[in-house]
Amino acid sequence: MRKIMVAPSILSADFANLCDEIQKCEKGDADIIHLDVMDGHFVPNITFGPVVIKSIRRCTKLPFDAHLMIEKPEKFVKDFISAGADIVTVHLETKVDFDTIIRKIRNYGAEVGIAINPDTPFSKVKEYMDEIDYLLIMSVYPGFAGQRFIKDVLPKIKEAREYVDKEDLQVKIGVDGGIKHTNYKEVLNAGADILVAASAIFGGDIVRNIQDFKKMK
Repeated sequence: MRKIMVAPSILSADFANLCDEIQKCEKGDADIIHLDVMDGHFVPNITFGPVVIKSIRRCTKLPFDAHLMIEKPEKFVKDFISAGADIVTVHLETKVDFDTIIRKIRNYGAEVGIAINPDTPFSKVKEYMDEIDYLLIMSVYPGFAGQRFIKDVLPKIKEAREYVDKEDLQVKIGVDGGIKHTNYKEVLNAGADILVAASAIFGGDIVRNIQDFKKMK
C-alpha cells in the first residue's frame, strides 16, 4: 500500500497563531505544508506572498509547497524559493512556457509541481509528466477554502495513477479541495498519494485530524 501523505493547507489556519498551528501539524505527522498563494487575478481571492512564507519558514522543518494560483508565476519563482518553498506548483491553466518554468524551478533548487483544475483533462498534462515531481489534481475550483468536493475528478485521479504506474514515473499525485474524513478513502483508492486539506484539519484538533487521515484501513 502506498504511503498516505497529508499536506495541511494553512488557508484555514489561525493566522494570528500561525507558527503554533504549523507546529501542531508537524506534531500530527503531517508531510508537507501547503501554501495557497493567490493574487486576486488568476483566482478571485488574495492570500499571501513570499514575506509570509519567509516568516514561517523558521516554524518547521517540514517541506513547503508553494501552490501558485497567480498570473505570470515565472516572475516570482525565485522569490518563493528564496523565501523557503521546497516545491513550486504552477497551474497548467496559466499562460506560461512550461519548459522554461520547469527548468527555472529546478535551477533554483526546488521540486516541480503542476496543478490542473477540475475541468482540465489529464491528457493536457501528459507531455510534462516525465519532467515533474508532483501532479496536483484540483477537486474544487481554486480560490476559496470550504468548497464541496467534486466527485467527477475521481476518474481523472485513477487515470493519472494508472499512467504514473504504467510509465514507472516517480511523480506524486496530490488532490486538493473539499477533502474530508468522510471522502478521503475514495480519493486514496482512486490513486492519490497526497491529501491536501484545509478546514478538515484546522477546524478542531489539528493533531488528531491529521492522524485520522492516516488511518487508511
